[in-house]
Amino acid sequence: MQSMTDTQMKIDLSGSPLRLASLNDWREVSDITGEGFANDPVNRWVFGNPRAILSVMRIMAREVYLPSGFSHIHSAGGATMWLPPHIEARLGTLTMLTFAAGMIRFGTKGAMARAQELGKRMAEHHPKSPHAYLFTIAARQSARGKGVGKALLAPVFAHCDREGIPVYLENSNPDNTGFYGSLGFERMGLFEAGTDGPVMEPMWREPKWDD
Repeated sequence: MQSMTDTQMKIDLSGSPLRLASLNDWREVSDITGEGFANDPVNRWVFGNPRAILSVMRIMAREVYLPSGFSHIHSAGGATMWLPPHIEARLGTLTMLTFAAGMIRFGTKGAMARAQELGKRMAEHHPKSPHAYLFTIAARQSARGKGVGKALLAPVFAHCDREGIPVYLENSNPDNTGFYGSLGFERMGLFEAGTDGPVMEPMWREPKWDD
């Protein structure tokens, strides 16, 4: 079973080690992402521990990004979560209740309040002009340093370059700034994840036109 937006961008995965995730792949996508973000500065500050981060990623994959967007899975153990242009992430009442229950069970004190503040600040800085939104890119520990990150992004970037679509992300780990910069992303500024929280770095990539 695939989501309604799977084919919206018509991204060509032929010849790549990627496959398009179906709705039934939500656990694999979220487990890879949870492992990849286990020590992410912003996520650790907001949620407190890897188990709480995993809970969040499972909810976001299952309830938001696979139904409303699309995800690619790398055979070596990597995954992305995307939204196409003109599609917004919306958390319904039931999803918010599930999210809150996960924070009560797994998060540290104040996790829900910090998550709400982060969501508000991310929304305030999110560009209004049309773009593809990269919510997460992650790899398992065993897959790092093997080109998985670039392979996960290459087909989407090729499509966006061909169609003239910019790409936006929020970098939550300064260790990744150089990686994103090497792929054509430019910093749009900085904002704190919350009061006295770590910094997030919104980044924008213009499509690269062939000469």
